[in-house]
Amino acid sequence: MLQLEGVSKVYRVGAFGGTNLTAVRDVTFSVRTGEVVSLIGESGSGKSTIGKMMLRLLRASEGSITFDGTNIAGLDGEALRSYYRNVQGVFQDPFSSYNPVFKVDHIFDLIRGTYFRDADDVEWSHKVEASLDDVALDPAQVLHKYPHQLSGGQLQRLLVARALLLDTRFLVADEIISMLDASTRIDVLNLLGDLKRRGLGILFITHDLSLGNYISEKTVILSRGRIVEMGTTEKVYGNPLHPYTRTLMSSVPQLHRTWREVDADLAATGADAAGRCVYHAAHPEADGDGAGRIPTGLVETEEGHLVGCFRPYLEGAC
Repeated sequence: MLQLEGVSKVYRVGAFGGTNLTAVRDVTFSVRTGEVVSLIGESGSGKSTIGKMMLRLLRASEGSITFDGTNIAGLDGEALRSYYRNVQGVFQDPFSSYNPVFKVDHIFDLIRGTYFRDADDVEWSHKVEASLDDVALDPAQVLHKYPHQLSGGQLQRLLVARALLLDTRFLVADEIISMLDASTRIDVLNLLGDLKRRGLGILFITHDLSLGNYISEKTVILSRGRIVEMGTTEKVYGNPLHPYTRTLMSSVPQLHRTWREVDADLAATGADAAGRCVYHAAHPEADGDGAGRIPTGLVETEEGHLVGCFRPYLEGAC
């Protein structure tokens, strides 16, 4: 299991790094094997930062990220290579993942030199062909070609094939279909569904709610670096409680509803009779200090459905 516990990320920005920018705030959730978790939020909400921290491309400023109970921050050498055998990432722009001066089979040669040094040529060829077959690619059509000679969908599937070659258990998929055309998107989504059935755990990072609803069992809604709602996809989509989640849901075109009906739903904020949000209704003592302090944590409103404070960035309590 991949577990994030109280993870925050602060960047030093401005002249001489004199200003702190908090990109991720106190994030806690997990991804289990055979589970797809959608991490959803608008651009700049901190989604990719979380993915990069899970891949050890960035280090967390606070909190811990553990893999099967081991904190990944302390991994190095063989332990870190073993981690990358189990956890791999695929990113938004497939072309940026390849060096244009090398043919695409170069990525497999790099893996061979690190993880399969004892494999002979015949054994290695069978491994590569099997991984390409798993993602519906013909080795003769993709190997020994340069990245510009292949489509974006082929390049994305090659990156997934690389992960399968390592017997990866977890995949961080960061906006992997946002740059693909509609006809290719469904192929990649179905590929992810097949990987889930084979036991892979997938963090599916996206800003597209319809895609998250299509593929995931659990949904995490991120706003300005903190989780505002989380739970089973059915409950988060079927009964969105946080105003931010409701706003995201309303942005998805619905041909069977008028804008008047959508606006009426948004007006129902989920506040209790005293005007408090769901979080403060359950935790009235968590009012902060009146100076904009952000209350932490989520409250479980029903089994498998959690929500945070409605007004975490305003002074005073809800």
